[in-house]
Amino acid sequence: MAASRPLIVGLRNPGPKYEATRHNLGAEVVSLLADRHGGVFKKARRFIRAQVAEVRIGDTPAVLALPLTFMNESGQAVAPLMRYFKTPRDALLVIHDDIDLPFAKLRVSHDRGPGGNNGVKSIIRSLGAEDFWRLKVGVGRPPGRMDPAAFVLKRFGAKERPEIDVSVQLAADVVETFVAAGGEDARQHAGESNV
Repeated sequence: MAASRPLIVGLRNPGPKYEATRHNLGAEVVSLLADRHGGVFKKARRFIRAQVAEVRIGDTPAVLALPLTFMNESGQAVAPLMRYFKTPRDALLVIHDDIDLPFAKLRVSHDRGPGGNNGVKSIIRSLGAEDFWRLKVGVGRPPGRMDPAAFVLKRFGAKERPEIDVSVQLAADVVETFVAAGGEDARQHAGESNV
């Protein structure tokens, strides 16, 4: 049973400079899950470039992970984590921000292309496959002609933050459903959250 523990990865750029930016939303969700379930992040073993917390969500053991790579190199953390924990691709859930999704909305997808997210692109390249689960949190489109790459490195405005905080809580609920019941139930839960 231990071989198929879900692996929940929150994408981010590491370091204080990037904390609370749009691109680090995935890591916020994973950090909240660790808080909820008594997880403590420690450096992963065997030179794996990630921090991990092993937790129980309900009755199910799960691994929470925060890459120590930059977003564009996320695959260099995820692929070794999957090998180390013997995670099948259908037990991997990657959480990340999405500029094509309306602000603060959630969507669970499976077996899709990267959709412009360089972290997901890196993971697909490292795994040689797209058939893993993703939980996307919408951050909205950049204003005017702002470069999307610059937009996702910005922090949320004071008026945006309360709504995003609710979305992070809801996203953590969706992850708990993923761990307990699988991807399809998580997809339905995410859809129901977008009221």
